[in-house]
Amino acid sequence: MVLSGAAEPAGVDVTVTVAEIRSTKGVVRACMTTDAGKFPRCRGVAGAHSAVVPAKGSVTLTFTGVQPGRYAIALLHDENSNGKADRALGMMPKEGFGFSRDAKVQMGPPKFGDAVFEVGAAPVRQSIRMRYML
Repeated sequence: MVLSGAAEPAGVDVTVTVAEIRSTKGVVRACMTTDAGKFPRCRGVAGAHSAVVPAKGSVTLTFTGVQPGRYAIALLHDENSNGKADRALGMMPKEGFGFSRDAKVQMGPPKFGDAVFEVGAAPVRQSIRMRYML
């Protein structure tokens, strides 16, 4: 017997605590995606989750209704609230950044596989340290 109109599972919460934010200027932008090819971007990615919260020394944000899967999170401390990652000399980030699993940066953002974590039936918590190059 096939049931039509069955509701999709509600999903779980993924709560992210961001530490070591150097100032209260601007906002913290968060992107959570399953798309390894687009990571660390979220804009225009189907099924991606994003959030923007005011910057302070430590912030906590929660993505709700997250379906099971493999996700990675990218953070930006957008200190001037211009909606983009500002760079010095065209390459080096001028603003803070961070990634799930505290993935390290080496000549560019980490690969999806370095930041990926599993979401299943239970809520997930991630702690990410904001990093600054300048």
